[in-house]
Amino acid sequence: MFENVYDVIVVGGGHAGSEAAAAAANMGSSTLLITMNLQNIAQMSCNPAMGGIAKGQIVREIDALGGYSGIVSDTSAIQFKMLNKSKGPAMWSPRVQSDRMRFAEDWRLMLEGTPNLDFYQEMVSGLIVENDAVVGVKTSLGLEIKAKTVVLTNGTFLNGLIHIGDKNFGGGRSGEKAATGITEQLVDLGFESGRMKTGTPPRVDGRSLDYSKMEVQPGDTIPEKFSFSDVTKPLTVQRDCHMSYTSPLVHDLLREGFDRSPMFNGRIQSTGPRYCPSIEDKINRFASKERHQLFVEPEGWNTVEVYVNGFSTSLPEDVQFKALRSVVGFEKVKFFRPGYAIEYDYFPPTQLKHTLETKLVKGLFFAGQINGTTGYEEAASQGLMAGINAALQVQEREEFILKRNEAYIGVLVDDLITKGTEEPYRMFTSRAEYRTLLRQDNADLRLTPKGYELGLVGEKRLKRMEEKHSKAENFVDFFRNTSVSAEEINPILEVNNSAPVNQSGKLFKIFARPNISMTDIRKIDSVEAYIQEHHLDKEIIEQTEIQVKYSGYIDKEKNNADKLNRLEDLKIPANFDYSQLKSMSIEARQKLEKIQPRTISQASRVSGVSPSDVSVLLVYMGR
Repeated sequence: MFENVYDVIVVGGGHAGSEAAAAAANMGSSTLLITMNLQNIAQMSCNPAMGGIAKGQIVREIDALGGYSGIVSDTSAIQFKMLNKSKGPAMWSPRVQSDRMRFAEDWRLMLEGTPNLDFYQEMVSGLIVENDAVVGVKTSLGLEIKAKTVVLTNGTFLNGLIHIGDKNFGGGRSGEKAATGITEQLVDLGFESGRMKTGTPPRVDGRSLDYSKMEVQPGDTIPEKFSFSDVTKPLTVQRDCHMSYTSPLVHDLLREGFDRSPMFNGRIQSTGPRYCPSIEDKINRFASKERHQLFVEPEGWNTVEVYVNGFSTSLPEDVQFKALRSVVGFEKVKFFRPGYAIEYDYFPPTQLKHTLETKLVKGLFFAGQINGTTGYEEAASQGLMAGINAALQVQEREEFILKRNEAYIGVLVDDLITKGTEEPYRMFTSRAEYRTLLRQDNADLRLTPKGYELGLVGEKRLKRMEEKHSKAENFVDFFRNTSVSAEEINPILEVNNSAPVNQSGKLFKIFARPNISMTDIRKIDSVEAYIQEHHLDKEIIEQTEIQVKYSGYIDKEKNNADKLNRLEDLKIPANFDYSQLKSMSIEARQKLEKIQPRTISQASRVSGVSPSDVSVLLVYMGR
């Protein structure tokens, strides 16, 4: 059946696996996606949504590079929201509520329409490794499939164990069996492994809920979309979400089951996600808080299944049911399925290179929860990077690495392999030191040229991006070079409680004032005339406003990034012997020996390495 040698085999068909397979195949590599159930490709195992704080930026970056997550998020969306609009643009984060079934179907159809991509349904039970290089995979039926590179994206399936109260059973997701064999082989090969935990809330019957008692959570009045391409359109009709709250009574009912909770009785030993705790963890850690928000999210356009966001739990199903029936609007709730927790194997990501290739086995790449991350978006971005680098390795092309000042994806990968993680890693805007540069609105300007060079983005899309960039830059120049009289601008300033001017001045300086918006500045005849004459759309106008208002912050971050990149260019030889640097602290030597950073800049970010340790390294490298 498999007489040919594949360029890339991708193991696992979740968000990481789907992006990895699409990227490798679209770059011209013969690719096989092998997964335990082809009906569950790109399954939304937890909440039916894409994006959110920092995660929305990642989805836009994936799209800008030529990945599929943004397009599928648009085609399957039932609601769109731009979060944090009251804050600065570095914080704006797009999010869609998705139709769970349509999301998976659209991903499946896009993958089936991708040239160079084959599919096979079976469990991969092991790897074929020769001379410290991967050469294929073994399946549970005993098949051996040869490949030049392999990308492992096993999600929660590696020795997965599901917990509901005092019951537990093997599984990678509810209703699906766990994957066995791979962890044990990797440990034999010298890899370090660990266990992590995640959880999910109950799904309920929307017909049993009283929405009139809840707060309505509508989408944006003028919804946008994720993809920068012209193959998708913004929503014209949206579905509402709703919000309710827990109460002291709900908390007391939940506490009654704590003695049967696997989190509190010692059954679960592994670490769960800090920023997405279970409801029992929340009421235990924040005992003084009388209520917690519950977001009531529909699972699609037509289904009555509802996701109870904020009620993730592994308590016994009778306790879950009793407590949820005491929530306002849930008095008659019927369950589709209870919430549960799942423990699974992961491999500390310090064992990887920046390409996501393992240091121990050539041609073997890890992406997604196997690296200790949590979230669809984090997984998808790693899958994209692993798929790209697997294809590049086969094609004997230069590796593809994004720097911290180029993308949130660059921050994510660098954090993982430099610092590692002992709890499920989730992206936040605060993790990026250059977040003013890494906005969701300019992801295409930052990354589309790179996607084009890789062969993942077409020329038409590149030209659209270049036109957007050119028009925005020209509009900024217009503000720099155009003056406005005091007579024309002072009435506008007065309405906005902004200090009047005594003489004519450049529009740029006026527009840069925090309380003057684009709506205000468009009241000036020359500005509106420029917009009409050059046919500027909403995207270009918004881009221009950000460039003007945040020019000082943007320039400062660019300067800081340039300084860092000088250290990024100072390479450290492979397998460098840090024990010879006696002036360096013992902790720093041990950490650097383990991580083996590629550059001085990366070495400076390793936990336990001080500025004086970096100075020693700089002196030794001859500055």
